[in-house]
Amino acid sequence: MIKKILFPTFLIILAIILYFNPNFKTIAAGVAVLLFGVILLEEGFKVFTKGPLQFFLKQTTDKLYKSITAGALVTTFIQSSSLVSVITISFISAGLISLSGGLGLIFGANIGTTATAWLVAGFGLKIKIASLAMPMLIFGLIFSFKKNLIFKGIGNVLAGLGFFFLGIYYMKEGFDVFKEFIDLSQFAVSGFLGAIIYTGLGIIITTILQSSSAALALILTALATGQIEYENALALAIGANIGTTITAILGSLGSNIAGKRLAVAHLIFNVSTGLIALIFIFPLADFVNYLSEFLNFKETDYTLKLALFHTIFNVLGVVLMIPFISKLELFLLKIFKEIENKGIDEPKYLNEAILKFPGTLISAVLEESKYLYKNAIFEIVAHALNIHRDDIKSDINIKKIIKQSDKKIPIDIEEFYYSKVKNIYGQIINFVTRGQQELKLTKQQNKRLSELKLANRRMVEIIKDTKELEKNVSVFLVSDNEEIKNEYNKFRKKVVKVLRVIYLFRKKEDKDEYFNQLMILKREAKTALKEDNKSLDRLIRKNLITTDMASSLVNDNVTVNDLIKKLIQVAELLYSEKDVILETVINNKIQQ
Repeated sequence: MIKKILFPTFLIILAIILYFNPNFKTIAAGVAVLLFGVILLEEGFKVFTKGPLQFFLKQTTDKLYKSITAGALVTTFIQSSSLVSVITISFISAGLISLSGGLGLIFGANIGTTATAWLVAGFGLKIKIASLAMPMLIFGLIFSFKKNLIFKGIGNVLAGLGFFFLGIYYMKEGFDVFKEFIDLSQFAVSGFLGAIIYTGLGIIITTILQSSSAALALILTALATGQIEYENALALAIGANIGTTITAILGSLGSNIAGKRLAVAHLIFNVSTGLIALIFIFPLADFVNYLSEFLNFKETDYTLKLALFHTIFNVLGVVLMIPFISKLELFLLKIFKEIENKGIDEPKYLNEAILKFPGTLISAVLEESKYLYKNAIFEIVAHALNIHRDDIKSDINIKKIIKQSDKKIPIDIEEFYYSKVKNIYGQIINFVTRGQQELKLTKQQNKRLSELKLANRRMVEIIKDTKELEKNVSVFLVSDNEEIKNEYNKFRKKVVKVLRVIYLFRKKEDKDEYFNQLMILKREAKTALKEDNKSLDRLIRKNLITTDMASSLVNDNVTVNDLIKKLIQVAELLYSEKDVILETVINNKIQQ
């Protein structure tokens, strides 16, 4: 409701300002052009997040110093801390990186975002930037017409930079004209009160623009044209740093608990850093003046001084926060707790945040599918055969397990399916379908999602086959006829053997050995019908079983062999996978 009121109110206020003060139009147009450039930059770099960038971030989050460095480098390169925040939240939500690794990326992104200030102050405001922007726009447009996604990405990046610099040019021109009519510097407020007021104003500006880069460019341009005082500009930069956390918070709304933890950590970090910078704003300003002399900055080059100040307080914030990262992590884990005893029908990895990128979607769907198999399918099949799961996982001889497992384990398969499987299965299919419709997938990524959809469909079919098998297992295992009892024990032995090998295949490091065993069992299942039919013919000829028993055996023999083949197929699809992100990188190199 608040959002619905705020947006039209903002539009009305903006329209009134533009109507009564036409001189403000050039500045507003400059901000709009610059924001459009930021959007194009993000869209351009998203092309590269499908492979190399995701792989790089995933591989650099095992150590804190590596994740901070990675966050700084990536943000410096792509000029968007917002995009890094969204990627990080998506990665954490999909379980690809740890919370501590995500914290490192966010901390590093804060350092990387200082590059924007240096770019604008040292380059954008020092030369005729419009003359450089035009060629970028021309070549960006040419590249964007190419069908190849890489060329389109390069085109968007070039066009984004062009619009970014063009926006700076228009803002500077606008402020130059604007000061002839209104001198905003007359509203300067000195002292600590001014620092507090302008920090709040910086938060508001960044929240509205949804981009700290755009906010900093606006502040630096206003400072360069003398529309704001240097002292107040420092406070605005602090506010811009705090305001950028709104993007992370908005990005976390659709994420799981892990994503929300990261967004709150981002807020705590930026607010803490901002408060420290605000409290020590004047000592820091003196330190900046000292360094400026050492670096041979002109005494009146306030834009470079602001860029230096922005870098110092961000680096200082990271240095001060590093000793408290473990405590911050514990605090977040305590405040944002995972729901205990969460039902199997509730998603553990599926949330809106994972739909931002193909790699995170595939990883999340894969983990959700594995969880479904481990906590539902394995239990249903084992209990339907009156076998305890712990026995399957143990080293006990399978013959011995079958012999001692003669008591029925109560299980209502239909109720189990509707209460614990159906909803999560539906959600997995829904996320896969949405991903295939909404995301720009490579052929391999689309194929992988289709394979995961197939694996889940096979799991549902396994439940149905098990339900049919369970009826006769319950009846004939307590029969006085030893022949029929032996036949059903053979069925149980076959399935238990497959379940054990699958368990070892997904748990042990030597996957090749157990994969080969699964392939042998798969071939045996294909040829087993003929051998089993010979055994069945012998029982019928010798009148060892009744006609009804023979009918049940024929049907269940087919069911068991189908069940085995489906179980093995699910294991192949879920546990034989390679790293999807790594595969994307390799395929991109091959295609190039």
